[in-house]
Amino acid sequence: MKMVASSKLHHAQVQIEKMLPYESLLEHIMKTFLASDADANTIYQREREVKRVALVVFASNSSLCGGFNSNIIKLMQQAIAEYNHLGPDNIIIYPIGRKVAEKVTKLGLNSAGDFTALADKPNSVDCINIATELGAKFRLGEIDKVELIYHHFKSAGSQILTRKTLMPLDLEMELESDHERDLTSNVITKQAQDYLKKRRKQEEEHEKENVRPLNDNFIVEPDMDTVLGVLIPKVAHLMLYTALLDSNASEHAARMVAMQTATDNADELLRELNLQYNKSRQQAITNELLDIVGGSVNN
Repeated sequence: MKMVASSKLHHAQVQIEKMLPYESLLEHIMKTFLASDADANTIYQREREVKRVALVVFASNSSLCGGFNSNIIKLMQQAIAEYNHLGPDNIIIYPIGRKVAEKVTKLGLNSAGDFTALADKPNSVDCINIATELGAKFRLGEIDKVELIYHHFKSAGSQILTRKTLMPLDLEMELESDHERDLTSNVITKQAQDYLKKRRKQEEEHEKENVRPLNDNFIVEPDMDTVLGVLIPKVAHLMLYTALLDSNASEHAARMVAMQTATDNADELLRELNLQYNKSRQQAITNELLDIVGGSVNN
């Protein structure tokens, strides 16, 4: 199971790598726009009184992945407890993954639908549909706040439990958030991770010396607010899809670590049982020799 999880983790890392060029360029454009006009504002950025909230929770369809699902469910329950004063009808859950969907049903919460297929086979189309639906509800005032609850994939040995606001979108906070990921290795030991991180940092510094900056001379038409009104939904789509890919990679990494731990525990148990068996066998041989020697002396 560790080998299977390792293979799936590699595919999940490849999917994240394919998404990163789009993310980096879109982030560059947003930073340039914010630097050119800090007063730009759209309906997706305006905060208002929270009367109805939506939680998009990312978990898995299967178990044997350590505390991956239990940690997500625990954080979801903490978020629900904070919004208890709104009433159960005003808290909508978008459960992505069978484990969280079962918990939502068990608690009698308001579910927005069945999204279990996304947990096993992430795709951008379904994420865009969910983000578009959430954006439409937020624009019409049916939802006042949208939050994401997921694991941010930092490395094979580190997955950070994350809760952040999708709408209203704080662009500056999103651009300053942690985007660091180790997509080059499946190692889970700290020593190996530190070595690879140090080597990768040296390679990045060498690459920066030869990289030419992008052209920042954007011409904005018809105006900044209109352009941001189109760009911000794209940022929301990307945030949702990124969270799904991070959650998927984190699941496989957590399962790989859990299976490695189970293997280590089994090896340790086998070693202790072998030692106990050898001690018992040696004690039996010693007792037999003592009986033989004792019998010879008596004769």
